[in-house]
Amino acid sequence: MHELPIIELFGLRFDLSTLSMLLVTGVIVFVLAVAATRNLSVTNPGKLQNFMEWVVEFVRNIITGAMDWEKGKKFLSLGLTLIMFIFVANMLGLPFSIVTEHHEPFSLFGFEIVSQQVLEKHHGEAHVLWWKSPTADASVTMGLALMVVVLTHYFGMTQNTRYYFKHYLEPYPVFLPLNLLKEAAKLLTLGMRLFGNIYAGEVMISTILLAGPWLIPLLSVWQGFSVFVGAIQAFIFTTLTMVYMAQQIQHDHH
Repeated sequence: MHELPIIELFGLRFDLSTLSMLLVTGVIVFVLAVAATRNLSVTNPGKLQNFMEWVVEFVRNIITGAMDWEKGKKFLSLGLTLIMFIFVANMLGLPFSIVTEHHEPFSLFGFEIVSQQVLEKHHGEAHVLWWKSPTADASVTMGLALMVVVLTHYFGMTQNTRYYFKHYLEPYPVFLPLNLLKEAAKLLTLGMRLFGNIYAGEVMISTILLAGPWLIPLLSVWQGFSVFVGAIQAFIFTTLTMVYMAQQIQHDHH
């Protein structure tokens, strides 16, 4: 079992691998966005521009499937950011992982990463994981889910104020606890679904590698399947975001 490079600062625990992979994900998405829009052309668009136009149209269809375009067009940039960021994050742990082996206590930037207690726990040998999919960390996926849920409630309160508060008492006031529970469940289902799928995929890859070289062909098949799962999870997360947004801003139209 791999150890994570966790440091404690101001009483809080920070996973350096997750933080660094979030940074890598953000840089990749930013570079792709800039490269795709640098030399825009109507008559002779490049392959990257064509791909980005396809992604924009794909996200537009997700939005129009959940709400009226006039209300939903302002969420286009949100949808693009979510689907690109989550897809790239899901893919990072598939090609390879970076693991360092330590037989002695190890510190980084003055923070102890591998302690003597950790070495004793692993019989004098600790393996620290540095490269992984950031969405294989529940704190990341739950953070994304929390951001989405907070945004949906914000737009509901500011753009559909009257019905936003009224719908918690529908169809009868006695249903208030159930309606509140439903809103809380959105946070869990949105975040844990993404985490569970990506984390399980990386655990499976590690298991195949530990089993021996005779399972390498299976690894290739599983990685191909994981690309499909990662893409589907990015799509589902973005789609549910737009559905939840539509429920809050135009609930009275349905």
